[in-house]
Amino acid sequence: MRDIFIEKVTVNIGVGEAGERLQQAKELLELITGRKCVETLAKKRNPSFKLRKGLPIGVKVTFRGKEAVEFLQKALKAKKNVLPRTCFDKQGNFSFGIAEYIDFPGAKYNPNIDLFGFDVCVTLARKGKRVAVRRVKKAKIGKRHRISPEEAVEFVKSLGVKVE
Repeated sequence: MRDIFIEKVTVNIGVGEAGERLQQAKELLELITGRKCVETLAKKRNPSFKLRKGLPIGVKVTFRGKEAVEFLQKALKAKKNVLPRTCFDKQGNFSFGIAEYIDFPGAKYNPNIDLFGFDVCVTLARKGKRVAVRRVKKAKIGKRHRISPEEAVEFVKSLGVKVE
């Protein structure tokens, strides 16, 4: 029950506007991941950025299981297997960005697509997390069973990643 595993890996490109750049980001994410992506929508109205609630402003893909581990290993190669300690949050999850998609292993430059960067967000979990998210008889997860940032760092180090 104490073993930590990768629950999911989410790859996200935030464009901030609908239109041609969003379509390019969608094409790029499908090219890199090999999967169909989902549009993310604006949650709030912001007139200074010409955003309204429900407007598509980004794309994302979620991996689970073996695919998540394989994609994470590729993404970490783009970061040269080094992560700063500031990547980890209080729940033990971690995120990092890749500045340009051409840094990703196996990705080639496409002149039809602008140079986009993307974010990789990794959610870690332990067995028994379901009690907090199930519909019937929800319960809290005890403090000792939650994943601390230190435990997450140790888990990432066991994957062969250097944490500075």
